[in-house]
Amino acid sequence: MSRNNSVLNLGEFTRRQAMRWGAYNMAGAMLASKMLAAQDAESSSTAPASPNSEDPVAAGSVPEPKAKAVIQIWLGGGPTHIDTFDPKPEAGADYTGPLRSTCATNVAGIHVGELLPELAQVADKYALIRSVTHGQNGHETASYLTQTGRMPDRIVYPAVGAVVNAFKWQAAADQSEEESLIPPYVVLTSPQGRFSEAGFLGVRYKPFATGGDPNAARFAVEGIVAPGLSDADQLQRRELLKQLNTLRNVNRDDTELAIATKSRDHAYDLMLGETGQVFDLSTEDTTLRQRYGRNKFGQSCLAARRLIERGTRFVTINDGGWDTHKNHFQSMRRKLPVLDSGIATLLADLDERGLLDSTIVWCIGEFGRTPKVASESPWNGGRHHFGAVFSSLVAGGGFKGGRVLGETTAHAESVKDRPVYPGDLIGTIYQLVGIDPDASLPHPRGDFVRATPGADEGPTGGRVTEII
Repeated sequence: MSRNNSVLNLGEFTRRQAMRWGAYNMAGAMLASKMLAAQDAESSSTAPASPNSEDPVAAGSVPEPKAKAVIQIWLGGGPTHIDTFDPKPEAGADYTGPLRSTCATNVAGIHVGELLPELAQVADKYALIRSVTHGQNGHETASYLTQTGRMPDRIVYPAVGAVVNAFKWQAAADQSEEESLIPPYVVLTSPQGRFSEAGFLGVRYKPFATGGDPNAARFAVEGIVAPGLSDADQLQRRELLKQLNTLRNVNRDDTELAIATKSRDHAYDLMLGETGQVFDLSTEDTTLRQRYGRNKFGQSCLAARRLIERGTRFVTINDGGWDTHKNHFQSMRRKLPVLDSGIATLLADLDERGLLDSTIVWCIGEFGRTPKVASESPWNGGRHHFGAVFSSLVAGGGFKGGRVLGETTAHAESVKDRPVYPGDLIGTIYQLVGIDPDASLPHPRGDFVRATPGADEGPTGGRVTEII
């Protein structure tokens, strides 16, 4: 495959894209206008190449995509695998602790942890990968590796969300004249902060982090909902700003000013118009909100579904608190029921709306937890970092439900069968969304950088074709 195929051009920035990004932040309006004015002076600009372009080699290298969007559920800190998706009831109390039982699912032969009864009832909608491995036990390294497929080196690679944003949002923008103000890549609610999601792709492909709490009476999305101000107050301020802004009346023909005004109007539409209502969960059925769980995680799952419905390509739900060195089982009794209802309802809701076939749901953390319980002081029944083997849940968008891939040993301490490395899973996700895993990412120096690591970059078990 030629290195010129399936390459995005990082340097090109269309008028529509600049207007859209400027709308995300009022302060970005003047920056967008300057970029567009400079671009208007260039007569030789060309559109970025898409990985699904007319080039026969590029088009033939990826099967017909099944997924249009991805919801990543990131369990920051490292979720336990033995208490969730890979229970080992026969391992004994030194490994199970007090969680000695399992839940039989609606798929014969598949069991999950005893605190996941709702997920047990929708197992036909997801697949479990029980043999994810990378061997790294440090949060930063493991997080970076699990979300980029690479070990840290001189190149700062982008995470999956940024790559999907770069390829798929660009393709959609090129094919449609309709401008959407919905951000293409959203984090609910705060970035994890362990590394830059955009990597060398740059700020253009960073996610829009909402902040706030979707379970609050008013979801105060940063930059859209002003705390302490009603919509009426914000509209009043907008009208006052118009009255004070006399410069536009003096310079009606100024191109930069016209673009800045349009960008500002788009920003207000995102804040106060129909577009911004995507973040207003009060319009949802009360019973459905209760099914998701009236908590931050459950309502983030609901917000993710709403964003996908409106055209967002990649949503990360960043749920922390899984670093349970101490008092692990007390934490699990609080956190697992919340996780259970949120994910189970999300899968069922997407399915009922006909969205699951086109939406990948991917639940994972940076690593697992030690299968053997640390019962000694000061841990009081804790589990520590464990990168030797852990689990991931995947659903929708071409992943087959009711399947288990990989197997661990009797105590869930190592891979027994079918190791899956982060790059294997990431490459499969790219394939399902229509991105060639062998495509070149747009490096600012023009270097050839594969979307996924090659065989010479580390161990691989191959893409997870068994469950697609």
